[in-house]
Amino acid sequence: MSDLTLGYYDENAEDFIAGTVDVDVSPLQKKFLENISQNGSILDLGCGSGRDTKSFMQMGYDVTAIDGSSELCEKASAYAGCEVRCMDFFQIDDVNRFDGIWACASVLHVEKKRIPELLFILEKALRPGGAIYLSFKYGNFEGERDGRYFTDLDEEGFGKVFDEYVRIYGKKLLIKDEWTSRDVRRDREVNWLNEILKKHV
Repeated sequence: MSDLTLGYYDENAEDFIAGTVDVDVSPLQKKFLENISQNGSILDLGCGSGRDTKSFMQMGYDVTAIDGSSELCEKASAYAGCEVRCMDFFQIDDVNRFDGIWACASVLHVEKKRIPELLFILEKALRPGGAIYLSFKYGNFEGERDGRYFTDLDEEGFGKVFDEYVRIYGKKLLIKDEWTSRDVRRDREVNWLNEILKKHV
């Protein structure tokens, strides 16, 4: 994640949390959890406010939360009641540890050319049969917007990124589900691309 993006979240942590902590993403969580074992282990990748970390923990899951913004990590730790590790996504070195990886509006800040590498890192961290949830703002834009770096993807764009992952690293993941949704925040007219990937057993 770029210094620009991390700087934005460090400087705007309180406002970002205020705008996202009460957002209801339970329908997305439900679709994700249907693909992993009950009370399994979840990596919340780019946990932001800690909203989903806290929700998954309350449902009985073993959650590991990380974020790249030190300010968000501090505030999310207090909100969720657990340690949130401050680290770059590409520093993840776990192997066969998680039943599910929840990346809600986080990988969209990664350069498109690096997403195949990140998928490989996440695939290694996932147990066989586990699932990854990803979401991107719908479109084909890449670059700076609103003080952050974004990679927007539509179905075709994600397909190309996924094909590149397969070409370089082999097909240990498959696309289990793909759908679009509207932003649930009332003041946002944004469409989202949602992806669930499954690791071969």
